[in-house]
Amino acid sequence: METLNQNEYDPFYQPYITAVLSKNKNLLEMLDYSENKAVILLQSLTKAQQEFRYAESKWSIKEILQHLIDAERIFAYRALRFARFDKTDLAGFEENSYVENSFCDDKNFDDLLEEFKVVRTCSKMLFKSFNVDILKNHGLANGNNMSVRAIAYVISGHQLHHLNVIKERYL
Repeated sequence: METLNQNEYDPFYQPYITAVLSKNKNLLEMLDYSENKAVILLQSLTKAQQEFRYAESKWSIKEILQHLIDAERIFAYRALRFARFDKTDLAGFEENSYVENSFCDDKNFDDLLEEFKVVRTCSKMLFKSFNVDILKNHGLANGNNMSVRAIAYVISGHQLHHLNVIKERYL
């Protein structure tokens, strides 16, 4: 089983990293595993479930899916920059603003699910293109150090976190 050093990611991501490493899979297997878990769950939802909010200010499942797509794109961009030895401190992003301005209510859920799968395919291709040394490269995002390989695990762990929230609070 692969291990990550604690200096490879911000402690904020520890729950995501821990959940993913406990699955005993390498980073490409983990990206496949988490994608399959998401697709199986999300494609089974009714329209009412897709648009359900368990509280007034909470995101719908449709919005959660859009958030996962947006976050994965941002994390993959960070991985690319760090893999190419870019030492620029990359800005964070305001997730609520992204969701508010995504116009999810006007989107077709099946299209969003397809977009999720395409984004994941691109992420897997990106991480597959990195050799062992490049995966250990570090960069700064939002003032915090992160390795390329840690980003892959954060993508999967973040997604698994949201799938658990969906199961616990939405279904």
